[in-house]
Amino acid sequence: MLEPVSVGLKFAFLAVLYLFLLWVSRSALKDLRRGAFGGDGRSVDPRPAEHSADATGMHPASSLDVLSPDGDISPRLVVESVPGLQRGMAYDIGDGATLGRGDVEIQLEDPFASSRHASLTRQGGMLVIEDLGSTNGTYLNDELLRGPRPLHAGDLVRIGDSTFSYDDR
Repeated sequence: MLEPVSVGLKFAFLAVLYLFLLWVSRSALKDLRRGAFGGDGRSVDPRPAEHSADATGMHPASSLDVLSPDGDISPRLVVESVPGLQRGMAYDIGDGATLGRGDVEIQLEDPFASSRHASLTRQGGMLVIEDLGSTNGTYLNDELLRGPRPLHAGDLVRIGDSTFSYDDR
């Protein structure tokens, strides 16, 4: 009597294992395709147009986005592709903001976002982005953040399936 039940449980376990492996491989392929193609399948260059082609992530000191105290520049994050939001929608970030699924300034309806995922803070004359120990990481111009990094006009910030561009105008 126990043998048919144990055989059935073994097959059920194998079915669940194969479904899990299928889900993992599908997610990996989705991330790999995202690097070469945009959300609609068209080929895209992930570097913002004003950055140099050497792909070092280095910016000349003269191109730093300086925030003036008199308010000439209003930094904001512009929605490129975020589930549930329209492309082009903008969030004013002023002195900074926190992004995530929880009780934060910029709420994301993204299953890959942590409740407090990343923060934007003003440091001196620039805005700095930092991952807050999230599970899935924060990407700046398709590069995993490993500490605080300054934002420059045109930078792309990706959290899970949500992508924003930084604009300082």
